[in-house]
Amino acid sequence: MPITFQVGADPRHDQGKGASRRLRRAGKVPAILYGGQGGASNLVLDHQQLLTLIDNERFYSSVIDLTMESQSQRAIVRDVQMHPARNAIVHVDLQRVIESEMLKIRLPIHFKGAAVSPGVKTQGGLVHHLIQDVEISCLPADLPEFLELDLSNMNLNDTLYLADLPLPAGVTIPRLKHGNPPVVSVHSPRVVEAEAETATTAEGATAAAAAVPASEEAKKEEPKKEDGKKEDGKKEGTKAAPKKK
Repeated sequence: MPITFQVGADPRHDQGKGASRRLRRAGKVPAILYGGQGGASNLVLDHQQLLTLIDNERFYSSVIDLTMESQSQRAIVRDVQMHPARNAIVHVDLQRVIESEMLKIRLPIHFKGAAVSPGVKTQGGLVHHLIQDVEISCLPADLPEFLELDLSNMNLNDTLYLADLPLPAGVTIPRLKHGNPPVVSVHSPRVVEAEAETATTAEGATAAAAAVPASEEAKKEEPKKEDGKKEDGKKEGTKAAPKKK
C-alpha cells in the first residue's frame, strides 16, 4: 500500500463552534475520521503542516499515515474546507482505509503528447479538456496517484472518451456503467467567426463615418430665411400702417 504523506494528529475532546474557534486561533485544525469498522473520531491537526500539503496534488489521491498517540491509522482525504476570505483551513474530513476493502477516490487525469499530436502541430487545432479528474474504485494496494492519457495520435476533430483511459490492474471507473462521456478533443480555433465579427464592426464604423459628412452637406444646402423678415412676411423693425379713421 503506497503511503507518501505522514500527518500528526491528536484526539479532540471539546466540541462546538467555540471550541473550534479556539483551536484555529491556536494554529490547529479540527478534523473528523470516519469509515471502516470504527466509529467517527474527532481529531486535531496542525494548520501549518496542512498548508504545506494541500498544494500538492498527490495529497488528495494518496493514502496518508495518521500518527495518533504513537499509533498509526491509514486514511484518505475526503474534503478540505477553506476559509472564504483567507488562506486558512477550516476543517478536514478523513476516511479510514482498510487493506481488504475497496475504496473510491477521485484521481486527476494527466494529459501528455498534445504538442506533438498532428491535430495541434500540423493542423492548427486546439486541445479542449472536458474532464480533469474521475472517481475510481480499487483496493488500497492498487491505488495509483493519477491516470494518464496520451494525446500524441490525435488529429483535428478527434475526441477521446472515458473508456479510452488506460487503467492499471485492479482499477475500475464506476461512471462507465452509466455512459462514456468525452474527456478531451481537438478542434479548430474560431478564427472565421472572429474575422466575421471584425468585418461587421468595421463596416458599421465606415457607414457611420460616411453619414457624418452627408449630414453636414444637407445642412449647407438647406435654404436660409431672408434677414429681417418674420414668418408672416412683415419686416422686423417696421410699424404697421395706421388705420384710417
